[in-house]
Amino acid sequence: MKQEQRLSSKLINFILHNKFVIFLLILLLVGLNIFVFSKISYIFQPLKVLITTVSLPIILAGVAYYLLNPIVDILERFKVKRIYSILLLYLIIIGLITFLIVAIIPFIKEQTLSLIENFPKYYNEAMATFEKWIGSDIFNHFQRESGIDFNQMIRDLTGKAAAFFNNTLSGIGSIVGKVTEVVLAIVIVPFVLFYLLKDGKKLPDYMVKFLPNKLRNGTQHVMSEMNRQISTYIRAQIIDSFCIGILLYIGYMIIGLEYSLVLAIIAAFTSVVPYLGPTIAITPALIVALFMSPVMLLKMIVVWTVVQFIEGKFISPQIMGKTLKIHPITVIFVILTAGNLFGIIGVILAVPGYAVLKVIATHLFQWFKMRSGLYDREGEHEMN
Repeated sequence: MKQEQRLSSKLINFILHNKFVIFLLILLLVGLNIFVFSKISYIFQPLKVLITTVSLPIILAGVAYYLLNPIVDILERFKVKRIYSILLLYLIIIGLITFLIVAIIPFIKEQTLSLIENFPKYYNEAMATFEKWIGSDIFNHFQRESGIDFNQMIRDLTGKAAAFFNNTLSGIGSIVGKVTEVVLAIVIVPFVLFYLLKDGKKLPDYMVKFLPNKLRNGTQHVMSEMNRQISTYIRAQIIDSFCIGILLYIGYMIIGLEYSLVLAIIAAFTSVVPYLGPTIAITPALIVALFMSPVMLLKMIVVWTVVQFIEGKFISPQIMGKTLKIHPITVIFVILTAGNLFGIIGVILAVPGYAVLKVIATHLFQWFKMRSGLYDREGEHEMN
């Protein structure tokens, strides 16, 4: 009897004093909590609806905040009261929007409608030219010698491209179907943005008041680093995309490419998505250039190559730097995964979302290393 008590006492002491076993028990409890919450997820349905409703205006207002807040800070340094700086900025934005609606939007609309109307013709002509090249004797000889079935590759790529565009169009259709939500979000954004610009710096201090005193300093540090990561990425990516659009428009105008403004705008918007965006943006420009002439296609490729070289060697390093410290392969995988999970919104928010999660995970891991002792020498001896 006493021997059994000793064995049970040793077992309890082993469980209570072995940090690795405690860690496994914590993981088990976390897993059980996740399982229980998954079974009663209907309780959180109102919270899900609330988050879905407010997420779009908050995201739009957040992006605008990170772009405009530095301007308000600069005006504040020149002894202009913050509220007056915000009102002045709003007046400038209203003036710019009015100018765009009156002077530029009609021209963009005309080019866009013309491109949409003629795009099927351009596409068919480009495919016919491409098939003509494939059907040449030199190409057929190369295909026989290499053993590569280019026709099958084209059919596979065409099928994947069609599926991609169908999914994209269905996603766009679902967004268009929620016109009311989009309009409400656009209406709400200026009000949310105003209070963010006015009191945004006070928000972290207000949030940490709900935490215990011991966690406040660490939480403020994490929130500060998250804010730096997001602000750097948003400002850099939008400025970078704007520069790409301007450079491509100048290049397209020099070589005389049709629909140069619309194609440059498409490239600027898609370049917000790193690595994959420029690949998507070049497709309509390739089709239009190929329809015009093979020489125009070569000119367009030269312009695109020069712009990408300038962006990669001069613009991006100066604007983006190495602040995010995310490997390009990781970025591509994150974008693809977020796109499959959340669609177009996921693609756009993939990189900043990953940056935030990386900051949180890094600090949690550092806290766990410090508190658990599993990574110091004493912990190594205990494991052995």
